[in-house]
Amino acid sequence: MTIADIESAIGNKQNWIFKKLTEWQTRVEQRALSRIEWKDGAEFPYLGKTVRVTLVAGASALSFDDATGTLSLTLPALADVQQIKDRVQGWLQSEAKRIFGQQLAVYAQKLGVEFRAYALSSALTHWGSCSSDGKIRLNWRLIHFPMSIIDYVVAHELAHLREMNHSPRFWQTVESIFPEFREARHTLKHHPPDLLPVL
Repeated sequence: MTIADIESAIGNKQNWIFKKLTEWQTRVEQRALSRIEWKDGAEFPYLGKTVRVTLVAGASALSFDDATGTLSLTLPALADVQQIKDRVQGWLQSEAKRIFGQQLAVYAQKLGVEFRAYALSSALTHWGSCSSDGKIRLNWRLIHFPMSIIDYVVAHELAHLREMNHSPRFWQTVESIFPEFREARHTLKHHPPDLLPVL
């Protein structure tokens, strides 16, 4: 087949392809979500530790107590599952945006590079990406892992600003700012994004 034939076939099946991708993603989400019972006392991973959800009716704002690992949500005790999931996801994503931004600045300075922009992604197969024009995307679900794993992915993506490949020189660049990269890489290989709680 020619490239034109392949592109034509993909164009003709575009709606079907998108429908199947959505169905597959929904199945993955349902499989992961079945592990967490979204109610008062629900537990989920955050920076490698377990956080417990507490529902507090009438409280003024969402709050997180790092010492006790408690996330207090301003919701009534019988709040609906979707409300709890939405609040937890919103908090996790805002934490991811804040923490990833801080770490990108730290490691970009160490490497002597500048990234143009960064955004969160919800990819089910990738932890991060870096385009040749300096745009970095990081999977917000990394927030479930300890800081060392986040730092590895940050260092990895920034190293692509020097080497847009995975050559020996690329890995030397990663190692120059994150010497423990091998252990972190091994951990991520055994924990793909679709095995984490997907909200």
